[in-house]
Amino acid sequence: MTGLEVMTGILEGRFSAPPIGQTLGFQLHHVELGRVVFQGQPEFPSTNPMGTVHGGWYGTVLDSAMACAVMTHIPRGSIYTTLEYKISIIKPVSLGRKIICEGITDHVGRSTGVARGVLRDQANDQIYATGTTTCLIMKAN
Repeated sequence: MTGLEVMTGILEGRFSAPPIGQTLGFQLHHVELGRVVFQGQPEFPSTNPMGTVHGGWYGTVLDSAMACAVMTHIPRGSIYTTLEYKISIIKPVSLGRKIICEGITDHVGRSTGVARGVLRDQANDQIYATGTTTCLIMKAN
């Protein structure tokens, strides 16, 4: 299957979603070639010792959206993995606040894919964090 077929299958419930979304309170909302959207909300288990949302939560949601956007371009017989990513947290997300996280590809070639992402408030579009990623694309064994 192509990456787009897998992502569409997850969205339609034909395939199981990876458990990280359930663990961290986000789920797939939209899939198209080069674009993936997750929805969710951070809850208490995602907090740091200060009681605010842990930076790893932002990173995981953004990494998921950006890398899955790259995945929509992956051909049958190939796999991918995140090679590197960077996030910039602009504003803290309050616990229970509903968010949307969108990943969009900028380039996908034979061996790398590059994407950007934005995590924003579902109600008012306020931006909480942005990110970029580079994914490594390989032939499956």
